[in-house]
Amino acid sequence: MAKCCSFTATRDWCFRLSFSNAGLRSTTSDLGDGTVMHCWIPKSRKENKPNLLLIHGMGANAMWQWADFIRPLIARFNVYVPDLVFFGDSYTTRPERSESFQAQCVIRMMEGHGVSRMNVVGISYGGFVAYRIAEQFPAAVERLVLCCAGVCMEEKDMEAGMFQVSSVEDAASLLLPQTPEKVRELVRISFAKPINTMPSCFLNDFIDVSILNLHRP
Repeated sequence: MAKCCSFTATRDWCFRLSFSNAGLRSTTSDLGDGTVMHCWIPKSRKENKPNLLLIHGMGANAMWQWADFIRPLIARFNVYVPDLVFFGDSYTTRPERSESFQAQCVIRMMEGHGVSRMNVVGISYGGFVAYRIAEQFPAAVERLVLCCAGVCMEEKDMEAGMFQVSSVEDAASLLLPQTPEKVRELVRISFAKPINTMPSCFLNDFIDVSILNLHRP
């Protein structure tokens, strides 16, 4: 649960207000199998605009990763911004954990919103999910954009130092950091111009509100 005075929870509130003011509304879709998907969808869909699905990567919920791009994109697209399962307000009681399962959940959610054709943009882990959407549901995808997603990475690339981890556990501890030091390490390797000063109190708050919640039902 977020603290009474939480930078992360306050930032979440600001993002929600920004998304709403931009013309989106928050929705949840019960897929009927123990899976619930949260998504920001247009308050009023325009039939003359193409549909655009934005899929976030590891870290916090979708708002944190797409907030800076929403307004210019809404001017030209019907924009849909889901939280992937286990992020934000999306969850499941099913045992599946793969990006293929994520892709199936996203498509079922989009079908529930009456969207059968869309342009898809995925960043980082979201790029893997977007790739699986295009692979499994080619008729649904008009165009596909993958950002910072190593869908073609091979073991030799790992050995060459493109992603320096020695095990799955190491990768998980980096991509889902649970200490301020791990957050700083992730920022260093993720940004061309990383933030130099990040107080531990803010990082601990972010971990508690956004990261540890991924492990809670």
